[in-house]
Parts: sequence; C-alpha cells; structure tokens
Amino acid sequence: MGYVTFVAMKKTVSLLILLWAALSVWADDGSLLWLRQQPTGRAKVSAPKAGACVSMARLELTNYFKGRKAELVLDRSMADNDGFRVTEGKGGVTIAARRPAGLLYGAYEVLRRQQLGMPLATASSPVFGLRLLNHWDNLDGSIERGYAGKSVWKWELMTNTSTTNRRQLSGAQAQLMDRIVMYARANASLGINGTVLNNVNASPQMLSAKYLQKVKWMADVLRPYGLKVFLSVNFASPMGLGKLSTADPLDPQVAAWWSSKAAEIYRLIPDFGGFLVKANSEGQPGPGDYHRSHADGANMLADALAPFGGTVVWRSFVYGANHKGEDRVKQAVSEFKPCDGQFRSNVILQSKNGPLDFQPREPYAPIFDQMKRTPQMAELQITQEYLGQSRHLVYLAPMWTEFFSFVEPRKLLGIAGVANIGDDANWCGHHFSQANWYAFGRLAWNPQLSPEQIAREWLRLTFTDNSDFVDTMAGVMMRSREACVNYMMPLGLHHIFKFDHHYGPEPDGFKADYPLEWCPVYYHKADSLGVGFDRTAATGTNATGQYREPYASLYEHIETCPEEYLLWFHHVPWNHRMKNGHTLWQTLCMKYQEGVDEVDRTVVTWNRMRPYVDGRRWQEVAGRLDHQAANAREWRDVCLTYFETFAKFNK
Repeated sequence: MGYVTFVAMKKTVSLLILLWAALSVWADDGSLLWLRQQPTGRAKVSAPKAGACVSMARLELTNYFKGRKAELVLDRSMADNDGFRVTEGKGGVTIAARRPAGLLYGAYEVLRRQQLGMPLATASSPVFGLRLLNHWDNLDGSIERGYAGKSVWKWELMTNTSTTNRRQLSGAQAQLMDRIVMYARANASLGINGTVLNNVNASPQMLSAKYLQKVKWMADVLRPYGLKVFLSVNFASPMGLGKLSTADPLDPQVAAWWSSKAAEIYRLIPDFGGFLVKANSEGQPGPGDYHRSHADGANMLADALAPFGGTVVWRSFVYGANHKGEDRVKQAVSEFKPCDGQFRSNVILQSKNGPLDFQPREPYAPIFDQMKRTPQMAELQITQEYLGQSRHLVYLAPMWTEFFSFVEPRKLLGIAGVANIGDDANWCGHHFSQANWYAFGRLAWNPQLSPEQIAREWLRLTFTDNSDFVDTMAGVMMRSREACVNYMMPLGLHHIFKFDHHYGPEPDGFKADYPLEWCPVYYHKADSLGVGFDRTAATGTNATGQYREPYASLYEHIETCPEEYLLWFHHVPWNHRMKNGHTLWQTLCMKYQEGVDEVDRTVVTWNRMRPYVDGRRWQEVAGRLDHQAANAREWRDVCLTYFETFAKFNK
C-alpha cells in the first residue's frame, strides 16, 4: 500500500474515532463491538519504518494508549511467528516482535489489557499460523447461512480501484470503507490474519477481471491490519471463464489456465493468501468428475500458486454420490485417507470439527486421526446454523474447547471460522452472537484460554465492568450451549432439524426426492424398540473403528460410551437404565425440560440486568430471548410428542 493510500486510511480511522465518541452519547446499536476505548491522542509512539502494519500499530497506540509513550521494536532474535513481547517501564511500554504484524497484535493486546485493568507486561505467540474467517457471502449480496442481514461487502461500490483516498470516494463508498475498516480493526484486535471473501459454493465470476479489481480494493483496505485476502474458487472456472471444454486437473490446458489466473491475481495483490476449495460436494464440481483424486485437483492448483507463495485450502466436507449406502459420518475418511501423503506441501486439508455438519454436539471428526501425513486445519462454524442461528443466545466457546480436548491444536497448521457477520448495525444479528466472533479469534490465537475467561473479557469490553452483570451473564453464557443441546438434541441425537433452513424441529422429516442422508429419520432411527444410530463395529456401521484408541473402544460399547454421545453411536432401548437411575425415555424427557428451564431462567436474569445495559441493546436482546424461549418449547413439545409414538410401547 502506498503512502497516499495509508494517509487516507489514517484519516478514515480518525473520522471513525470522532464518530464513535459521538455515538457513545446516545443509544448503542452494537456497532462498536468490543472496541470501545475512548480516544486519548496523547501517547508519543516511536516505531521503525516497516510498512503499513507497523504504522497502524503506531496510530492505534497514539489514539488510545493512556500512557505517555510507547516504543515499537522489530527484534530479529525472537521466534519467526506473529508473537510479541510487551515490557512495561516508567510511563509507557515497549512492544517487540520479529514480524511487523506482531507489533500490531501486541499493540491491540496492550489496549485490551489497559481496558481490562490488567498489567500490560506480557508475551504471547499464536498456536495456529493461519487464522482465517471464512465468509459464505455471494456476489448478489446474499449470505449462505447468514443471519445478520446482507453481505458487508458491497461489490457494486468497489469501483475506485486506483486509490482508497477518501476524497475520491462517493458517500456510499466512504461508508463502505468505514465499515470495512471497523471489520479489519476487530479482526486485528483478535489476531485473525486472513479472510476468505466469498462462499465455498463459489461463482466462477469471482475470478473474472472485473471482480479481481474489486478484490484488490478490499486487499488494499485490509492490508494495514495484517489481513491477507483469500478466495473460494469454483473448480470448473476454466470452463465458466476460460471457455475450455474441461476442468480435468491433468489436462495441460487446464493447468495452464490456472497458472495464468494465479499470475494475474498476484500482479494485482502481491500478498494474496490463496484458494479455498469445496470440490465434489453437494453438487460442486471437482476432480472426481474426471475420475481424478482430490490430490490431483489440489496439487494442480497448488502448482499454480507455488511460485507466488500461495496456499490451497482443500475442504474435506465431501459425501454423497461415491458412497451410496455408507454411513455419512464415515465418508470423509473413506474419501481422503487413500490420498494421505499425496498432497503438495502448500496444500492444507480443512475439516469440520465433527464428522457430520456443525451439530450442537458431535464427537470430534476422526479424519484428524486418520490423515497422518497431510497438513490439516480445523473448520469451526461461528454462524449458528444449527444452534438457533442469530435468534438464540448460545455461546460457542465451550463447544470449541471440547473439540480441542480431543484434537491437539499444535498438530494443526491453522483454524478457520465460518463467519456470522452481516450488514446489520450490530454486525451479528444477536448482540450476544458477537461473543462468538470474539471467542473464535481468541481461541484461534490461544486454544488453551478458558471459555469463561473469554466470556468475562467480552462482557467487560462490550457492556460494563459491573461485577454483578459480568458474573451473572458469564454464568448464563457458560450454560447456554448445554441448554441448547438439551432443548434440541440431547444424549447424542443429531440432525433432526427442518429441511433446508435448519431452524426448528422436524424429527419426522423425510422426503423421497431428497438424499436419505439429508433426512432426520436417517439419523435418529426411532422405532418401537429404541432410538439412535448404531455405529458400532459389532452390529452397526463401524464408524467407531475410524477413531484412535481409547475412543474406538470407549464409543463401541454402550456401557462405556459417554452419555452425551450415546444416541450418536448406539441404538438404545427406551427402557435402558441410564447413569442417573432413570430410563432412556425418562432421561430424554428430563433433558428437554432442563433446556427449556435454563432459557426461562435466562429471560428472568436478563430482566434483572436492565439497569446495567443501555435501552436499545437491552430491548433487542430481550426480544430475542423471548423468541428463544418459545422456540425451545417448540423443540421440546414436537420432539417428545414424536418420539413418544415409539417409546410408549417400550418405556
């Protein structure tokens, strides 16, 4: 980014500071997220001339640091990662890092600690090298699984490709840049270092010259905040854009097209991150269309990106046509294990945390056990597709730390979160859904942080320091995910949502024109004898056999299977005696009621929190909680009424 562009960025940030100060006087729409420090503009900050990231770190400290001075130092003796070290001296701090981005992350850590009243001295390095947000945004402004309005990216406004100088932007373009700058600041404050701009169900047009110029505009705005731009690509783009008759990865013309396209991208965006690919999944084209392997497809793209240092992130979310009759939760391992060790060094396999599809509770995905010679990264879903969307208060950090208790984070090269961001004023639809964006970023940097610590940080940064509020609402947040599991699908039930939109219960769901593995009845298999999916080696699909020990044996036997996964791995008699002494049917009823009761308590608790929250945010959260309570009752009543038609014969 040139000097003129950076000066324009400084002016944008300064204007935002004045705007935010004004906004703090009246009703709060949530647009400030957790970045609510009042500007001081008094700190004297010294820094090396080392690019836009360092300049942005200097600007943020100048505007917000309450000490007298701050020094930014590039230290080549430190580890070669995005980490930093902060030392505190008389009247100020020194922030050292090996990389310029580390100085930016260190600056934001100082400001967070300052706002929380913590000692400023600290040292920290990220566990994951790649910390991505995956946006499922479409070129028409819609968002797949988006629940907070339309896309923040307004592609039609990105027409000024030569500069981001504010004086040359229209009013709408200036507003767009302000919004994207706020987005970039929020991500940088968490250490997120990459963003995939578009849906994994990608349009070939994303790679057209027209849209690549717009991507350059975005990259220029995001670069000072340490954010690299990635794109989801359609594997058949050479046919859609290049007019080739094939997308066969072993065809020399196809490989040449991708190499030319990569060169075109890097001429515009020298620090472009790479491609995210969904191939041969849910109707998307891929190498399987030509009887080629996933390694064939990924390696062809990797070869195109390699001269420029780019990365291919290849998703393992593949099921369907080639696996007729196979248990869906086994299909990713079946598809990818034969390719283990065959991928280029700049390919990373991206897998969802569970083997199915972001359910309220799943066992961890066994592909993390099975792919021993292929670099991997985890994909988490921030947007609550299956957890009440942006209508329910469900804090996801406990679910993610549950996953990390099974999959060693340091064995992964990266982590991705499917974003929950839209153009609603508060970014995420539900004010408390902002906590999941925040928690993802914090865990992407350090997955050992406790969910409660993160919740308390977010509450203090976003609402108030009042201990009654923070203690009370941290408890609500920590209980919210388990409450959601209980009123939706307790004891290992899964995927019993309504078709397509995945909101609300439909345990009787079956459509002959749908693939069976999309139908709820496929997953719960309720009958007069019991309920649950038999995935044992002895009598079922042997999905347990894909897990490493001790989990393979633990999940195999009904006596040792953790009850939270019981109906995931076993078809269990209705009168089976549970650990609490009650039958399965009785326990199922109790769990559904426990979930409803917890939401009811949350409604009462939020009413008590009214003195601590501005009127607008309090009212908007109250409205969502009332809706959540009604929906929790619907889940309980619909599911228990349906399952009782089977359980009444044998409970």
